[in-house]
Amino acid sequence: MARLFSYQPDHLVPPGEVLSDYLATSGMTKAELAVRCGRPTKTISEIIHGKAAITAETAIQLGRVFGRPASLWQNLEANYRLKLAEKDDHASLSGHAAWAKKFPIKALVEAGCLEEPTGDADLVTKLLGFFGVGTVAGWQSSFVEPGVAFRRSPAFNAAPEAVSAWLRRGELEAATVKCRPFVRIKFRAALSEARALTRSSFPDILEELRDTCAASGVALALIPELPKTHLSGAARWLTKDKALIQLSLRHKTSDHAWFSFFHEAGHILLHGKKLIFIDETGSESNQTEVEANEFAGDHLIPPTDYARFREQGFFSALSIKRFSTQQGVHPGIVVGRLQHDKVIQHSQLNELKEKLRWG
Repeated sequence: MARLFSYQPDHLVPPGEVLSDYLATSGMTKAELAVRCGRPTKTISEIIHGKAAITAETAIQLGRVFGRPASLWQNLEANYRLKLAEKDDHASLSGHAAWAKKFPIKALVEAGCLEEPTGDADLVTKLLGFFGVGTVAGWQSSFVEPGVAFRRSPAFNAAPEAVSAWLRRGELEAATVKCRPFVRIKFRAALSEARALTRSSFPDILEELRDTCAASGVALALIPELPKTHLSGAARWLTKDKALIQLSLRHKTSDHAWFSFFHEAGHILLHGKKLIFIDETGSESNQTEVEANEFAGDHLIPPTDYARFREQGFFSALSIKRFSTQQGVHPGIVVGRLQHDKVIQHSQLNELKEKLRWG
């Protein structure tokens, strides 16, 4: 009589070895087993030597012969094939180590996005898991090849690996944000509410801003920049009913944060749903970026009012505070606009800006 045991292999063991043990214990020959199963002796021999797989039909027959459930034999076969595939996959993954090391691994580990890898293959495995793809080719197709509209400073050349990791972090955070379906008119109303929030400290109104955006179908994610990204924000559509505005707070002042927010909002309202807009403040590389810049600037300070204010030709802390109060925006936004337009120097009146820091 065959021994009764549950076999759960944790290493590479062909199911045929287990079958061979059952035969030895029962005193049964391969030929006799073949007769009892109604299978050719050659098939039983090939299973024992690992040349043939145990099919579902054969598993049922073996179960009847040895008094063990068919699932035992199927699990043995499935586990063995999985182990074989994992062994081949491990060798293949190790060959992609050079690709994996282009990513800002240390920063991703420190951010809790990855566990510390134990080797090259483990590093590649963890990266693929982070991106939610099965292969390096899958990462290429999902994160590099899709249309991306860059607005980057000429001083920087963002690495695609780092940029894709930053985008993925935003995507993962956005997945936790419950949004109502996007409605254009509601999002425009949300922007009016957001403009009024600029008068307050940015950290204090962040949750309210997130909730306001989510109610109109837009997830807001604040993700610190990663090494070699040098990006201020991104706008993209995650689904046809859910958009994402992602900010890095790179310049660490609220006026830059607000301008980036309204700039990305401009992309969502003015431009298509197929492109991913990845933006660096201060560069106007194409028409869509010019349009998004104008959208942000005009929403924060109406152009007619701004032109009239510029005409005075002299700008002090008092005059800027008075104008910002009239406009209902933070004075730092006025200072940032004047600096951007080279009306005043970048070193002037920075004491009116709100500084930001992570944590």
